[in-house]
Amino acid sequence: MMTGSLDVNKLLEFIQDKKENFEGSLLNEASNVKEKIEEILTVGNIDLINNAHKLVQYIIKGEQQELESFAKQEGIAWASHEIPLTLKLEWVQAIRRTLWKFLQAYNEERDKNLTEEFFSIEKQVNNQVDHFLNGLFLTYSQYKDSLIRAQKELVENLSVPIIPITSTISVLPLIGEVDLHRMHVLEEKVLVEIERLRIHSLILDLSGIMKMEPEVIAHLMRIIDGTSLMGCETVITGLRPEVVKNMINVGIRLNEEVPTLGTLQQALSKYIVN
Repeated sequence: MMTGSLDVNKLLEFIQDKKENFEGSLLNEASNVKEKIEEILTVGNIDLINNAHKLVQYIIKGEQQELESFAKQEGIAWASHEIPLTLKLEWVQAIRRTLWKFLQAYNEERDKNLTEEFFSIEKQVNNQVDHFLNGLFLTYSQYKDSLIRAQKELVENLSVPIIPITSTISVLPLIGEVDLHRMHVLEEKVLVEIERLRIHSLILDLSGIMKMEPEVIAHLMRIIDGTSLMGCETVITGLRPEVVKNMINVGIRLNEEVPTLGTLQQALSKYIVN
Protein backbone atom coordinates (compact mmCIF):
# COMPACT_ATOMS: atom_id res chain seq x y z
CA MET A 1 0.00 0.00 0.00
CA MET A 2 1.22 3.52 -0.71
CA THR A 3 2.66 5.15 2.36
CA GLY A 4 3.13 8.62 3.75
CA SER A 5 0.42 11.29 3.96
CA LEU A 6 -1.24 10.10 0.75
CA ASP A 7 -4.70 8.72 1.58
CA VAL A 8 -5.27 5.73 -0.71
CA ASN A 9 -9.05 5.72 -0.38
CA LYS A 10 -9.30 9.44 -1.08
CA LEU A 11 -7.07 9.04 -4.13
CA LEU A 12 -9.33 6.27 -5.47
CA GLU A 13 -12.36 8.47 -4.79
CA PHE A 14 -10.66 11.31 -6.65
CA ILE A 15 -10.10 9.10 -9.69
CA GLN A 16 -13.64 7.72 -9.50
CA ASP A 17 -15.12 11.24 -9.30
CA LYS A 18 -13.17 12.13 -12.43
CA LYS A 19 -13.83 8.79 -14.11
CA GLU A 20 -14.75 10.23 -17.50
CA ASN A 21 -11.67 12.44 -17.55
CA PHE A 22 -9.51 9.51 -16.49
CA GLU A 23 -10.86 7.29 -19.26
CA GLY A 24 -10.59 10.08 -21.83
CA SER A 25 -6.98 10.71 -20.88
CA LEU A 26 -6.26 6.99 -21.02
CA LEU A 27 -7.71 6.66 -24.51
CA ASN A 28 -5.71 9.65 -25.71
CA GLU A 29 -2.53 8.04 -24.39
CA ALA A 30 -3.25 4.80 -26.27
CA SER A 31 -4.33 5.87 -29.75
CA ASN A 32 -3.74 2.48 -31.40
CA VAL A 33 -5.66 0.58 -28.73
CA LYS A 34 -8.49 3.12 -28.84
CA GLU A 35 -9.38 1.97 -32.35
CA LYS A 36 -9.38 -1.69 -31.27
CA ILE A 37 -11.38 -1.52 -28.01
CA GLU A 38 -14.68 -2.74 -29.47
CA GLU A 39 -12.95 -5.42 -31.53
CA ILE A 40 -11.05 -6.75 -28.50
CA LEU A 41 -14.28 -6.80 -26.48
CA THR A 42 -16.05 -8.73 -29.25
CA VAL A 43 -13.24 -11.18 -30.03
CA GLY A 44 -11.92 -11.86 -26.54
CA ASN A 45 -14.66 -10.59 -24.22
CA ILE A 46 -11.96 -8.36 -22.71
CA ASP A 47 -13.26 -5.05 -21.32
CA LEU A 48 -10.15 -2.88 -21.42
CA ILE A 49 -11.70 0.11 -19.65
CA ASN A 50 -13.02 -1.84 -16.66
CA ASN A 51 -9.81 -3.85 -16.50
CA ALA A 52 -7.83 -0.61 -16.39
CA HIS A 53 -9.77 0.50 -13.32
CA LYS A 54 -9.11 -2.88 -11.68
CA LEU A 55 -5.40 -2.60 -12.36
CA VAL A 56 -5.25 0.95 -10.98
CA GLN A 57 -6.98 -0.17 -7.80
CA TYR A 58 -4.58 -3.09 -7.29
CA ILE A 59 -1.60 -0.79 -7.89
CA ILE A 60 -2.72 1.98 -5.56
CA LYS A 61 -3.75 -0.39 -2.79
CA GLY A 62 -0.59 -2.45 -3.25
CA GLU A 63 -2.63 -5.66 -3.52
CA GLN A 64 0.20 -7.88 -4.70
CA GLN A 65 -1.64 -11.21 -4.79
CA GLU A 66 -4.58 -9.74 -6.69
CA LEU A 67 -2.14 -8.06 -9.09
CA GLU A 68 -0.36 -11.35 -9.82
CA SER A 69 -3.63 -13.24 -10.33
CA PHE A 70 -4.91 -10.51 -12.64
CA ALA A 71 -1.68 -10.62 -14.67
CA LYS A 72 -2.09 -14.38 -15.18
CA GLN A 73 -5.76 -13.97 -16.10
CA GLU A 74 -4.95 -11.28 -18.66
CA GLY A 75 -2.00 -13.24 -20.08
CA ILE A 76 -4.17 -16.29 -20.74
CA ALA A 77 -7.02 -14.22 -22.20
CA TRP A 78 -4.78 -12.36 -24.65
CA ALA A 79 -2.89 -15.51 -25.65
CA SER A 80 -5.97 -17.68 -26.16
CA HIS A 81 -7.64 -15.13 -28.44
CA GLU A 82 -4.40 -14.33 -30.34
CA ILE A 83 -4.63 -10.59 -29.68
CA PRO A 84 -1.31 -8.82 -30.42
CA LEU A 85 0.67 -8.34 -27.25
CA THR A 86 1.94 -4.98 -28.52
CA LEU A 87 -1.55 -3.56 -27.96
CA LYS A 88 -1.53 -4.73 -24.36
CA LEU A 89 1.89 -3.21 -23.78
CA GLU A 90 0.70 0.13 -25.18
CA TRP A 91 -2.42 -0.04 -23.02
CA VAL A 92 -0.57 -0.75 -19.77
CA GLN A 93 1.98 1.99 -20.45
CA ALA A 94 -0.93 4.37 -21.10
CA ILE A 95 -2.40 3.36 -17.72
CA ARG A 96 0.96 4.08 -16.11
CA ARG A 97 1.17 7.58 -17.61
CA THR A 98 -2.48 8.40 -16.90
CA LEU A 99 -2.24 7.23 -13.31
CA TRP A 100 0.82 9.38 -12.71
CA LYS A 101 -0.95 12.39 -14.29
CA PHE A 102 -3.87 11.98 -11.87
CA LEU A 103 -1.56 11.53 -8.91
CA GLN A 104 -0.07 14.91 -9.76
CA ALA A 105 -3.54 16.44 -10.17
CA TYR A 106 -4.59 14.98 -6.83
CA ASN A 107 -1.56 16.51 -5.17
CA GLU A 108 -2.05 19.92 -6.78
CA GLU A 109 -5.76 20.04 -5.89
CA ARG A 110 -4.85 19.70 -2.24
CA ASP A 111 -2.00 22.21 -2.46
CA LYS A 112 0.43 19.60 -1.22
CA ASN A 113 4.15 19.80 -1.65
CA LEU A 114 5.12 16.17 -1.28
CA THR A 115 8.17 16.01 -3.55
CA GLU A 116 10.02 13.28 -1.65
CA GLU A 117 6.87 11.30 -1.03
CA PHE A 118 5.89 11.51 -4.68
CA PHE A 119 9.29 10.20 -5.77
CA SER A 120 8.59 7.24 -3.49
CA ILE A 121 5.06 6.85 -4.84
CA GLU A 122 6.30 7.03 -8.43
CA LYS A 123 8.73 4.23 -7.69
CA GLN A 124 5.99 2.13 -6.14
CA VAL A 125 3.67 2.69 -9.09
CA ASN A 126 6.37 1.81 -11.62
CA ASN A 127 7.39 -1.30 -9.68
CA GLN A 128 3.79 -2.48 -9.49
CA VAL A 129 3.17 -1.87 -13.19
CA ASP A 130 6.42 -3.62 -14.12
CA HIS A 131 5.51 -6.53 -11.86
CA PHE A 132 2.14 -6.81 -13.61
CA LEU A 133 3.76 -6.69 -17.05
CA ASN A 134 6.32 -9.37 -16.12
CA GLY A 135 3.56 -11.68 -14.90
CA LEU A 136 1.47 -10.97 -17.98
CA PHE A 137 4.30 -11.63 -20.44
CA LEU A 138 5.37 -14.81 -18.65
CA THR A 139 1.85 -16.24 -18.56
CA TYR A 140 1.19 -15.17 -22.16
CA SER A 141 4.38 -16.91 -23.32
CA GLN A 142 3.74 -20.09 -21.32
CA TYR A 143 0.14 -20.34 -22.49
CA LYS A 144 1.12 -19.67 -26.10
CA ASP A 145 3.74 -22.42 -25.89
CA SER A 146 1.17 -24.84 -24.48
CA LEU A 147 -1.24 -24.01 -27.32
CA ILE A 148 1.50 -24.57 -29.89
CA ARG A 149 2.39 -27.93 -28.33
CA ALA A 150 -1.26 -28.98 -28.26
CA GLN A 151 -1.73 -27.96 -31.90
CA LYS A 152 1.44 -29.80 -32.88
CA GLU A 153 0.25 -32.97 -31.13
CA LEU A 154 -3.11 -32.66 -32.88
CA VAL A 155 -1.45 -32.26 -36.27
CA GLU A 156 0.84 -35.21 -35.57
CA ASN A 157 -2.10 -37.41 -34.57
CA LEU A 158 -4.00 -36.38 -37.68
CA SER A 159 -0.91 -37.11 -39.78
CA VAL A 160 -1.03 -40.76 -38.65
CA PRO A 161 -4.73 -41.66 -38.87
CA ILE A 162 -5.08 -45.36 -37.94
CA ILE A 163 -8.61 -46.41 -38.87
CA PRO A 164 -10.04 -49.64 -37.39
CA ILE A 165 -11.95 -51.65 -40.01
CA THR A 166 -12.68 -54.75 -37.95
CA SER A 167 -11.70 -55.82 -34.45
CA THR A 168 -8.29 -56.95 -35.73
CA ILE A 169 -7.74 -55.08 -39.02
CA SER A 170 -6.89 -51.41 -39.38
CA VAL A 171 -5.95 -49.11 -42.24
CA LEU A 172 -3.26 -46.46 -42.13
CA PRO A 173 -3.47 -44.11 -45.15
CA LEU A 174 -0.42 -41.86 -45.56
CA ILE A 175 -1.04 -38.68 -47.52
CA GLY A 176 1.21 -35.80 -48.47
CA GLU A 177 4.86 -35.26 -47.69
CA VAL A 178 6.56 -37.75 -45.40
CA ASP A 179 9.82 -36.77 -43.73
CA LEU A 180 11.90 -38.33 -40.97
CA HIS A 181 10.06 -36.42 -38.25
CA ARG A 182 6.76 -37.81 -39.44
CA MET A 183 8.33 -41.27 -39.64
CA HIS A 184 9.31 -41.04 -35.97
CA VAL A 185 5.74 -40.01 -35.09
CA LEU A 186 4.48 -42.87 -37.25
CA GLU A 187 6.74 -45.37 -35.54
CA GLU A 188 5.67 -44.35 -32.05
CA LYS A 189 1.96 -44.26 -32.77
CA VAL A 190 1.83 -47.43 -34.87
CA LEU A 191 3.55 -49.58 -32.29
CA VAL A 192 1.39 -48.20 -29.47
CA GLU A 193 -1.84 -48.61 -31.44
CA ILE A 194 -1.01 -52.17 -32.49
CA GLU A 195 -0.89 -53.12 -28.85
CA ARG A 196 -3.83 -50.98 -27.76
CA LEU A 197 -6.20 -52.01 -30.56
CA ARG A 198 -4.81 -55.59 -30.78
CA ILE A 199 -4.26 -55.17 -34.52
CA HIS A 200 -3.42 -58.39 -36.38
CA SER A 201 -3.29 -56.87 -39.86
CA LEU A 202 -2.33 -53.29 -40.71
CA ILE A 203 -3.03 -52.13 -44.26
CA LEU A 204 -0.55 -49.36 -45.03
CA ASP A 205 -1.87 -47.39 -48.01
CA LEU A 206 0.79 -45.27 -49.75
CA SER A 207 -1.29 -44.16 -52.73
CA GLY A 208 -1.29 -40.59 -51.40
CA ILE A 209 2.53 -40.41 -51.34
CA MET A 210 4.14 -39.04 -54.49
CA LYS A 211 7.72 -39.01 -53.27
CA MET A 212 9.78 -40.51 -50.44
CA GLU A 213 13.45 -39.89 -49.77
CA PRO A 214 15.68 -43.00 -49.43
CA GLU A 215 16.27 -42.51 -45.68
CA VAL A 216 12.50 -42.19 -45.15
CA ILE A 217 11.85 -45.41 -47.10
CA ALA A 218 14.53 -47.19 -45.07
CA HIS A 219 12.91 -46.01 -41.82
CA LEU A 220 9.53 -47.19 -43.05
CA MET A 221 10.97 -50.65 -43.71
CA ARG A 222 12.27 -50.77 -40.14
CA ILE A 223 8.84 -49.82 -38.81
CA ILE A 224 7.30 -52.66 -40.82
CA ASP A 225 9.84 -55.05 -39.32
CA GLY A 226 8.87 -53.74 -35.89
CA THR A 227 5.19 -54.42 -36.47
CA SER A 228 6.09 -57.97 -37.46
CA LEU A 229 7.91 -58.47 -34.16
CA MET A 230 4.67 -57.51 -32.41
CA GLY A 231 2.77 -60.19 -34.30
CA CYS A 232 1.12 -57.81 -36.73
CA GLU A 233 1.17 -58.40 -40.48
CA THR A 234 1.64 -55.22 -42.54
CA VAL A 235 0.15 -55.07 -46.01
CA ILE A 236 1.36 -52.32 -48.36
CA THR A 237 -0.97 -50.91 -50.99
CA GLY A 238 -0.79 -48.13 -53.55
CA LEU A 239 2.97 -47.91 -54.10
CA ARG A 240 3.47 -45.30 -56.82
CA PRO A 241 5.98 -45.79 -59.66
CA GLU A 242 8.05 -42.83 -58.46
CA VAL A 243 8.50 -44.38 -55.00
CA VAL A 244 9.28 -47.83 -56.46
CA LYS A 245 11.92 -46.34 -58.80
CA ASN A 246 13.52 -44.57 -55.87
CA MET A 247 13.63 -47.84 -53.93
CA ILE A 248 15.23 -49.63 -56.87
CA ASN A 249 17.82 -46.90 -57.41
CA VAL A 250 19.06 -47.01 -53.82
CA GLY A 251 18.82 -50.78 -53.50
CA ILE A 252 16.02 -50.93 -50.92
CA ARG A 253 13.95 -54.10 -51.06
CA LEU A 254 10.80 -55.04 -49.24
CA ASN A 255 10.84 -57.97 -46.90
CA GLU A 256 9.62 -60.97 -48.91
CA GLU A 257 7.05 -61.68 -46.20
CA VAL A 258 5.40 -58.26 -46.62
CA PRO A 259 2.41 -58.53 -49.00
CA THR A 260 1.86 -55.76 -51.55
CA LEU A 261 -1.30 -55.00 -53.47
CA GLY A 262 -2.06 -52.41 -56.11
CA THR A 263 -4.95 -50.67 -54.37
CA LEU A 264 -6.54 -50.32 -50.96
CA GLN A 265 -9.76 -51.74 -52.39
CA GLN A 266 -7.96 -54.95 -53.33
CA ALA A 267 -6.60 -55.30 -49.80
CA LEU A 268 -9.99 -54.69 -48.19
CA SER A 269 -11.61 -57.20 -50.51
CA LYS A 270 -8.97 -59.83 -49.78
CA TYR A 271 -8.60 -59.39 -46.02
CA ILE A 272 -12.15 -58.61 -45.01
CA VAL A 273 -14.43 -60.45 -47.41
CA ASN A 274 -12.34 -63.57 -47.51
